[in-house]
Amino acid sequence: MNAYCGPPPTPMDWVSQWNFDPFVIGGLLLLLGAGFRAQRDHPDRQRSLVMAVGVFAILFLSPLCALTTALFSARVLHHLLLVAVAAPLLALTFAARATASAGGSFVVATMVFWAWHVPVLYTAALENTAIYWAMQASLVVTAFLFWRATLLSGQPAQGVLSVVGAAAQMGLLGALLAFAPTPLYPPHLASTLPWGLGPLADQQLAGLLMWVPGMLPYAVVGGVLARRSWRTAAS
Repeated sequence: MNAYCGPPPTPMDWVSQWNFDPFVIGGLLLLLGAGFRAQRDHPDRQRSLVMAVGVFAILFLSPLCALTTALFSARVLHHLLLVAVAAPLLALTFAARATASAGGSFVVATMVFWAWHVPVLYTAALENTAIYWAMQASLVVTAFLFWRATLLSGQPAQGVLSVVGAAAQMGLLGALLAFAPTPLYPPHLASTLPWGLGPLADQQLAGLLMWVPGMLPYAVVGGVLARRSWRTAAS
């Protein structure tokens, strides 16, 4: 397996597996600098940008990057942080009025998210760096468009429905992974064993991460939008 983040680490060495890819570091610095200039009059948006860049640094520079090649559950955590934490922070940073509908953005983001969890596509992404970055880019871009349409559409009621749908599809995919009778992802058939996990147990843990904590960001945003919708209806 020729994964971007390197060979699967063991519990003895994974904490030392930092990634110092100059292209990633340069890209994050460029995003930070350009975002600060664009949002110089909006300190709240600058704070969102700093947090988003911090999440990206954890995902692609910290030892978590290496851990995702060993454990499918770590990869799922990576995807959750990407689409449910980094993407909404970027949407709050670049808070232009959304042009796409929340429903349409939800459909596209869901299709992309599920597609990259099809075993053959997932395996291809771990074996080819170009496909790996295509996966990362498509996940974050479609999630960014979903969150921008949801948070900034001016129609909080529609946003609530989209968030409920997003939470439901996340829970459904998590349940499918948790209850699958056999391991589905060839790259992790042997890489989990040094961690004291069989590949099926690792996959079940990944499903539980999607099913429970993965739905929490959607629940929080849904509550905020529901309150906003109630205030709009009452005014």
